[in-house]
Amino acid sequence: MSKVWIAHLDGGPKRVNHAAVCHGHKIYCFGGYCTGENSRIYTSMDVHVLNTTTFRWTKHPVSDLPYFENDDILPYKRYGHTAVVYCDKVYIWGGRNDRASDGVLFCFDTTWHCWTAPKTTGCLPLPRDGHTACVWRHYMIIFGGYEEETDSFAESVYALDLKKMEWALVRTEGFEPTLRDFHTAVVLNNRMYLFGGRGGTTLLGEEVYSNVLWYLDLETFKWVRPQVFGEIPIGRRSHSAFVYNNEMYIFGGFNNLQGKHLNDMYKYDPKTSTWSVVHTVGTKPCERRRQACVLVDDRLFLFGGTSPQMPFLREPHEDRLIDHSDLFVLDFKPSLRTLSILSVRKYKLDESILPSTVRLDIMNMFTPNKITISRPNKSAG
Repeated sequence: MSKVWIAHLDGGPKRVNHAAVCHGHKIYCFGGYCTGENSRIYTSMDVHVLNTTTFRWTKHPVSDLPYFENDDILPYKRYGHTAVVYCDKVYIWGGRNDRASDGVLFCFDTTWHCWTAPKTTGCLPLPRDGHTACVWRHYMIIFGGYEEETDSFAESVYALDLKKMEWALVRTEGFEPTLRDFHTAVVLNNRMYLFGGRGGTTLLGEEVYSNVLWYLDLETFKWVRPQVFGEIPIGRRSHSAFVYNNEMYIFGGFNNLQGKHLNDMYKYDPKTSTWSVVHTVGTKPCERRRQACVLVDDRLFLFGGTSPQMPFLREPHEDRLIDHSDLFVLDFKPSLRTLSILSVRKYKLDESILPSTVRLDIMNMFTPNKITISRPNKSAG
């Protein structure tokens, strides 16, 4: 069955380099920036929540809590950070604003809807941005990124025991991947697969954009560079990756050497170690980077990011980029009901005779968002 882009809605949070996770039927989006905002001002991190049943965004009330510099409970707004879910809690780590990077662990409770800053012990990693974080068993594993203190790419793998709140420096084996930031990492079959990112520079001063796939065996902590086959994607940074049906997917990103923003989608099958292009039906997102992609059941929710206003420019300047507030939904297994709704709109059929539940679905799938402030609630719903 074809993978179908079933919705494209404007009016969501305009965010770039944000972090987002799924818990239940809701997607929580944390921080990020928007061109023109003053990122040097310390304000509390904003939180937006997407109901993936109705496709409606709300701005969570914690977004407007007052922030005081050196606050030890609330995280300040940032970009280039990571978010992971463990049990009913979301853990935010790393990232920066235009003044500093951060290395404090913050926790957002999806039941009580509040922030805390759990005390951590052990071998703490230096603050960084552009890293990746994955959950494996009861550990949060981080890799890569850029450390402001050392003014270099981070060299080591760290693991946070989410039960003991204890950090550990992971001693890995094997030939290691090159250092990088704004890569992607996903956990699949007790392996952390790593792709893309921006590395150092060549002798000619050009950035490195590797398309070599790596994985870290999480049971032996040995790095492996598997032999891959098929349609191998070009190297890129600031792309997205997710796992569906035991395969890894990547979308979009940016390659500065080729001057390209991308909107292609590939999947990697670990059973055959084969890359292939993913073909979709419907209106797909434009070329972009720094977006978020979150999978909920059989649907992918893609939102935000930035694109060149004039795509033909080889090296678009930051002031020539446009930030997005749109939402795209890709259905991997569209139901007959969903396909029928798409046909009703495509052929402009009479909707007044349809059941009210179907008309509500049509309204949700085609009505632009208008972000509202939600009320505090003891339950995520």
